[in-house]
Amino acid sequence: MNDPSVHKDQQRQIASQRRKALHAADVEAGRKLASHVMAGAGGLGLDGAPRTVSVFWAMGTEIDTMPLLTVLHAAGHCTALPVVAARARPLIFKQWAPGDNLVDGGFGTSIPSPEAETVTPEVLFVPLLSFDDDGYRLGYGGGFYDRTLEMLRAQNPDVVAIGVAFSAQRVDTVPCGPHDQPLDGIATEAGLRRFAGKGTS
Repeated sequence: MNDPSVHKDQQRQIASQRRKALHAADVEAGRKLASHVMAGAGGLGLDGAPRTVSVFWAMGTEIDTMPLLTVLHAAGHCTALPVVAARARPLIFKQWAPGDNLVDGGFGTSIPSPEAETVTPEVLFVPLLSFDDDGYRLGYGGGFYDRTLEMLRAQNPDVVAIGVAFSAQRVDTVPCGPHDQPLDGIATEAGLRRFAGKGTS
């Protein structure tokens, strides 16, 4: 029997090396990505009333998300960062805007201060190592976003989850299991797209 976890571990090693090279090759990728997101804001429900939007704080070779946080906040949206509450639990989200303080979240992460307001995002920009055309993402193995999206979608079917990556992080197939939550779309330095059956950008 094929074990998706074995294939995922193999793909993570390959994807990490590929992303490292992509990160070094395009220092303007984050700015381009933010521009594409705002140009396609209507397809994400971000062109009307202010929404609560989660964006991860980029680490290592992840594509720079600060330009995205900046333009979303400037457009009037409530921006938030994810926080690990406990192992094997959904993420929580703390309100944060450019210029606010950050504290050490452990494992190299930066998070809002504990006093920051906890919010529930309507749109989430999600980190990944690779993605495919069916909307599946290869994450880091902790399952945090899968648990979180399952919970949020049960509460609000209109929640939108958009992967954030370099366009060359696309692969033919991401190994997936029964608990993997698909993305609604992907945002890269090359453009913004919604996956088939999940609306249009």
